Amino acid sequence: MTQVIQPDSTLPDSRARFLEGLHQLQQNDAALCPSEYFWRDHAAWLETQGYKLRPRYQPGWVPDVPLDGPGLQDENFDSMARAAVVDAIRTKDGKRVLLKRIWQSVWPYEVEISQLFSTQPLAGDPHNHCVPLEGIISPPDEPDLKIMVFPFLQQLTAMPFDTFGEIIDFLHQVFVGLQFMHHHHVAHRDIGEPNIMMEGNELFPDGWSQRFAHLLPDGRKSTNIFTRTQRPTKYYLIDFGLSRRYDPSDTNPREEPIYGGDKTVPEFDTNKEAFNPFQTDIYYMGNTIRRLIIDGEHPIYTGYLGTCFLRPLVDDMTQSDPEKRPTIDEVVTRFEGICKKLSTWKLRSRPIPREGRILKGLRNHAWHWKRRVVYVTRGIPPIPSHRFQSTRTKVVSCS
Repeated sequence: MTQVIQPDSTLPDSRARFLEGLHQLQQNDAALCPSEYFWRDHAAWLETQGYKLRPRYQPGWVPDVPLDGPGLQDENFDSMARAAVVDAIRTKDGKRVLLKRIWQSVWPYEVEISQLFSTQPLAGDPHNHCVPLEGIISPPDEPDLKIMVFPFLQQLTAMPFDTFGEIIDFLHQVFVGLQFMHHHHVAHRDIGEPNIMMEGNELFPDGWSQRFAHLLPDGRKSTNIFTRTQRPTKYYLIDFGLSRRYDPSDTNPREEPIYGGDKTVPEFDTNKEAFNPFQTDIYYMGNTIRRLIIDGEHPIYTGYLGTCFLRPLVDDMTQSDPEKRPTIDEVVTRFEGICKKLSTWKLRSRPIPREGRILKGLRNHAWHWKRRVVYVTRGIPPIPSHRFQSTRTKVVSCS
C-alpha cells in the first residue's frame, strides 16, 4: 500500500524561525567588537576635537540589519580591518580622514618619524612618498596614547593596472619613496602591499566603501571609477610603527630581527643576531613586486604576463644573502635602464592577468583598446604622472 505523505503544516513556521534566527546571527555579526569599544567610548570627545565618527561608533548605536540583504555592505555594519584605525569626517572641511591610535610606550618612534616627513622642508619635497601626518590629538584619559590623523587613502589592490605604463609609474613612485626614506637614514622595516596605498579621491570621485572599493559608502550602489591613466594618482608608504632612524655616521646599522607582514626574510632564518635593516627593506620591496606584479602570489592580484623585464632586478633584490642585494640607489639606476628599453607601444599595452576568465578578459581588452585610442588622440602620456624628475639621481622618462 502506498503511503501518502501529508504536507508538513509546520514548514512555514519553521522557515520563519529559521529566517529569524539567521537575521539574529547577522545582527550579532554586525555588532561592535570589544576592540572597537575604544572608538565608541571616545566618539563624543573626538567630535569636540573636530572629528565625527560614522554612526557605528556613536554611543548607543545598535545594528539594525535590513532584511533585504544589500544593506549588509553598508560600512556601519562592518568594522575596520584593524582595530587601531577608524575613518572619520573632519568637521571643519568635511574631508574624510583616518584616525590611528598608538601607545607610545609600545611604538616609541612612529610619531617622531611621521612628523619628520610631514614637516618642511621634507614635506614639500616631490620625492617624499611618506603618508602626510595631518594632526595629532591626545585623549585626556590616556596619557600614553596618541591619535594621529592621516588622509583616508585607497588600497593599492582596489583596482587592477590598466597599462604597463601604470605599473612603471607605480614602481617609480615607490622606489623613489623608499630612496627618500633611506637618504634620510630611515629604514621602513615593514614594506609590503598593505603598507603601500594610493590617493583615491580622483580615481573614486564619489567616494568608496572601506571594505568594498567598487561600492559607495552606503554599500548599495556602484561608485564611479577611473583608471590611473585617466586620473594619475600618488602612492604613499604608510605605517612607521617598526621604522627606525639611524645616525648618519653609521653606514652599516644593525638591528635584531623583527617580523612585519612579510615572514619570508631569508636572513631572519639564519643564526645571525643582527642585520642591516636597509638591506631588508630592499628584500621587502622586491618580494612585494614579485608577489603582486610578476608571479601573482596574492589573493587578489594574480600577477601579469609580460612582466619578465622586471624579474632580473627583483631577483637581485630578493637574494638570500643581504650583502649581495643592490642598494636603493642601485635599484633606481637599474630601473632607469629598464625604462629606456620600453617602447610607447609596450607602455600603452594592457597587462594580461596570469589567471582570469577568458570572456571577461576579452571584454576588458576591448574596453582597454577603446580607452587607448582616446589616450593617443588626446595626447595623454603613457606613464600617468610622468614625474620622472630627481635632484639626487637622474630618472629617465620611458615615453
